[in-house]
Amino acid sequence: MAKASILKNRLQYAEGASEMIYCVEDERNIRELLVYTLETTGFQAKGFSEGRELWSALKEETPELILLDIMLPGEDGYAILDRLKSASSTRNIPIIMVTAKEAEFDKVRGLEGGADDYITKPFGMMEFVARVKAVLRRSARQNEDKELYCGALRVNAGRHEVRFDGQKIELTRKEFELLQYLMENKGLVLSRNQILCHVWGYDFDGETRTVDVHIRTLRQKLGAAGEMVETVRGVGYRIGA
Repeated sequence: MAKASILKNRLQYAEGASEMIYCVEDERNIRELLVYTLETTGFQAKGFSEGRELWSALKEETPELILLDIMLPGEDGYAILDRLKSASSTRNIPIIMVTAKEAEFDKVRGLEGGADDYITKPFGMMEFVARVKAVLRRSARQNEDKELYCGALRVNAGRHEVRFDGQKIELTRKEFELLQYLMENKGLVLSRNQILCHVWGYDFDGETRTVDVHIRTLRQKLGAAGEMVETVRGVGYRIGA
């Protein structure tokens, strides 16, 4: 669809959306068209040509959706998908595979690997935007009711909210992801390396000391609930023993 046509239909698509969407696509023309289409229909969007750029961006923010090509330089789309779905900080981000690989085997591999949809090139922009919105709606419904608890401590992943005895506690993004990972594995001891890999990503260059610092600030902010975060000497941390 030409740019003029996209602009003409802008009001038809726009629903006041402000979600951030990442697009990993090595072909510049396609990447720019997808980003442009998303931006003119009310979304925020950023484009990346390869996996390394994506991992760097994910250290700074978490998007609501990732559009992922399969045939990429370096790390291919399947490898990126596997990494995204194996890390607690990214496993709940919806993924749409956008690729020229149209064989049934490739579709099955992508969907069974955790992708939420699979769009084969070439495709129309109207269908593309409709499918993006459909995936975002499904994701919102799934996350809305997801709540983790440990005693009076409650973590609502959909609303990104933490409460203890009904009182709201403000956390940074990494503190929230750290607490969420502990809560998802309630009763289990998690090593510092496990926490680094799942919260900061496999390519994080920091030391395990980073985990100790964040645990300390997390305990301080949780107040009385911070006592539930237990240090297991020589191993790591757990909550809800």
